[in-house]
Amino acid sequence: MSAQPHPRLTPEEYLEIERAAVEVRSEFYDGRMYAMSGDEHPYRGVQDSEVRHALVIANLRDLLGDSFGQAGLDIADFAPDIVVVDCQRPNPVLIIEVLSRSTEAYDRGFKAQQYRKIGSLQEYAFVSQAEPRVEVFRRQVGGNWLFSEAMGTESVCRFESVGAEIALAEIYSKVAFESGEPGTLPTAGS
Repeated sequence: MSAQPHPRLTPEEYLEIERAAVEVRSEFYDGRMYAMSGDEHPYRGVQDSEVRHALVIANLRDLLGDSFGQAGLDIADFAPDIVVVDCQRPNPVLIIEVLSRSTEAYDRGFKAQQYRKIGSLQEYAFVSQAEPRVEVFRRQVGGNWLFSEAMGTESVCRFESVGAEIALAEIYSKVAFESGEPGTLPTAGS
């Protein structure tokens, strides 16, 4: 007995399924939908990684939306955590991934490689949920990518593609870091 092949999805079909999903987040590549596993936090009674992930995304969406207002850019719902598109074309200019332990290698490896192939993309960024840290990769003339990093809640990161300068304290607003968690930096008041 052989398994039936699964038909490929269109991006529109994927988005319809993903928007209706409540518990399982997935990604779309080459007509296929892949379920993404969530992180389990080893400590009871602290913010788990899913809560931190959701808070960071919500903060970034609000901050980016406020920063470019009516500038002809929009935040789209797609496989990356945040995609800012140029409404005129519509092509992505900025992609942001909030890293989690279970998907970090995949995000930094295969997905970053795919992002770099997008001709309209000017920047992509990785935002840690374990510590206040944002890594931005900016396309340079000639196609090379320039890396910059902001660390600590007193730092500011710049997304040149959308003309936004955002304090990490705002990105990590309401995010609680567990002091015993590896790789965390102390936050204000701790």
